[in-house]
Amino acid sequence: MRILVTNDDGIDSPGISALTDALGSEHAVVVVAPSGNRSGVSHAITANEAITLERRTDRAPLSYSCSGTPADCVFLGSTELSAQPQLVVSGINHGPNLGDDVYYSGTVAGAVEASLLGIPALAVSLASNHSDPLGRRYWESAAEIVRRCIALEFGRLSDPTRYWNLNVPNRPISQIHGIAVTRLGRKRICGRMVGEEHDGATRYYRAWESPFETDRDTLGTDIEAVHADYASLTPLLLDRTAPVTPSLDWLRLGSVLPANSAIRASRRIS
Repeated sequence: MRILVTNDDGIDSPGISALTDALGSEHAVVVVAPSGNRSGVSHAITANEAITLERRTDRAPLSYSCSGTPADCVFLGSTELSAQPQLVVSGINHGPNLGDDVYYSGTVAGAVEASLLGIPALAVSLASNHSDPLGRRYWESAAEIVRRCIALEFGRLSDPTRYWNLNVPNRPISQIHGIAVTRLGRKRICGRMVGEEHDGATRYYRAWESPFETDRDTLGTDIEAVHADYASLTPLLLDRTAPVTPSLDWLRLGSVLPANSAIRASRRIS
């Protein structure tokens, strides 16, 4: 299978190395990844400057370093560099992308961009604790879970109308109980901005505070699954339209538009 690999931690991340080691012997893998760390850029794209691609001859498989964002990497890798991939894998991210993280994550945005292009996609993160910088990182566990998902469940992953968000506990593979299909939990970001004066201006930095997680004990969420030592696999949709329910009855056309309005609605809410 043709697989395009990207991430938001940068092309030299150990997560990419673990992923290509696990997939390279069974699949035709191409890497297009940012030249440096792009964590937290979400679905940003490069619009007003050129994007530079550099072939990396110091690594296998075929790899390109990109000056742009993860979304740029997926677009270029899918449309310009080779035949369209059959699957895009974005990761392995250093740290979890659980709950509200998906709205900020460049890793998840790589999967979103692929889905927008009609390509099945999987974002994968190692749910390690950043507060323990010297702790062991089980990249190989996350890579092996990805390999198994592709080998055993690609048919389910291959629906391009959705993309998948995989979070793997930072444990040896023998200590991971299985894969749980989950829904997004809530992970409210707790923090404040700290300012300092510099050359007549104020520079602000985000100061993170704990606790982050609010759904650790809510059964069925991605956060609960990871804390229970399951890999969490969450299906996500491109369509963010909320379902029309009776609670939206106040939006009846006549109540919000003047009688002589030239605006036409394609469908009345009844």
